[in-house]
Amino acid sequence: MNADERRLGFLEKLLDGAEVEWMQLKDIFYLKNGYTPSKSKKEYWENGTVPWFRMDDIRQNGQILNDSLQKVSEKAVKGGKLFPANSIIVATSATIGEHALITVPFLANQRFTCLSLKEDFNGRFEIKFLFYYCFLLADWCTKNTTMSNFASVDMDGFKKFTIPIPCPDKPEKSLQIQAEIVRILDAFTELTAELTTELTARKKQYQYYRDRLLSFEEGEVEWKTLGEVCDYVDYRGKTPKKTSKGIFLVTAKNIRMGYLDYQASQEFISEGDYDVVMRRGLPEIGDVLITTEAPCGFVAQVDRKDIALAQRVIKYRSKDEQLLTNSFLKHYLIGSDFQRKLLRAATGSTVKGIKGSKLHKLTIPIPPIAEQARIVAILDKFDTLTTSISEGLPREIELRQKQYEYYRDLLLSFPKPEAS
Repeated sequence: MNADERRLGFLEKLLDGAEVEWMQLKDIFYLKNGYTPSKSKKEYWENGTVPWFRMDDIRQNGQILNDSLQKVSEKAVKGGKLFPANSIIVATSATIGEHALITVPFLANQRFTCLSLKEDFNGRFEIKFLFYYCFLLADWCTKNTTMSNFASVDMDGFKKFTIPIPCPDKPEKSLQIQAEIVRILDAFTELTAELTTELTARKKQYQYYRDRLLSFEEGEVEWKTLGEVCDYVDYRGKTPKKTSKGIFLVTAKNIRMGYLDYQASQEFISEGDYDVVMRRGLPEIGDVLITTEAPCGFVAQVDRKDIALAQRVIKYRSKDEQLLTNSFLKHYLIGSDFQRKLLRAATGSTVKGIKGSKLHKLTIPIPPIAEQARIVAILDKFDTLTTSISEGLPREIELRQKQYEYYRDLLLSFPKPEAS
């Protein structure tokens, strides 16, 4: 049995012979654009009580929201009318497709189109069913954009996007089907949320132990500057022309705090340019990288061969691994003590940056080599648990997310009538 047959079998059992009616988005919802009240009018932004949602709310607090990070005053509400509770906002420009279910009366900024259920459909739809179906709408949005000054959704097509109504002639049965779909998908999202909460707790625990293990009293250990104990290469200057394939180019975007993310940015340079750029020293497994700008102070360790390093990255390598191991160096540079030093030495208001000449002068502790090994062994376990995409919690979350998306597609792929 192939995937399509399994999908149909699953839905047939759920629908139990019920028909499915398809209606356009504009017939089911009122569609209204969000807006930003005038920033020049202080009375709109002082003593705010009205939730005003932006993309930051979704990024920080998820996709089912009952409060916003920022609020506006009632004077800022156009016509005195808020978007009603249990409406769905969909980003139709900028970060296209992101959406959320808002459970309180609210406003949203102009990046969002608000979908509010029309009165005729109250009692015919479970709002969370519509919220889940908007994942398919989001996918459609990303594939149907128009370009002017910036990307935006084809709104004519958006209004005509179709929504299924299972068992349309029997509202009670329809709601039961929708509720069962919601129940199953809620179970998957709850499991993912629990794992995410666990990951957050483990990261805090990791930070606590890292800071304790890497805190040294004055006179307890010897301190030396990075320049004294490490060889380094500052990859400044013009980056070679990018190619569609060749040597993988690690940019500042690939350097996360503690690991390299090869999916974040995928750029390449030719082997000829690689030879020119890397004459100052090829990156080797174990070398420690630190970003000097955008973002500043992110640290990772090289974990594969045949990569190139872009500008705004400095590579450090211990001059003597019997004095300082690269692994200990990585953990210390990630820690709060060094990060505070780095930020004090950095310059810039909006975008922080640090010159290599300043970075090399920052000091690091040199505990006995056996103590370095003990600290690394403890922190590596936390590191694996909190950042590994092959065996840690991030891997588990990724697997559960894929499982959720698979069943979401199964549950929401309602049969459409054949085209005549």
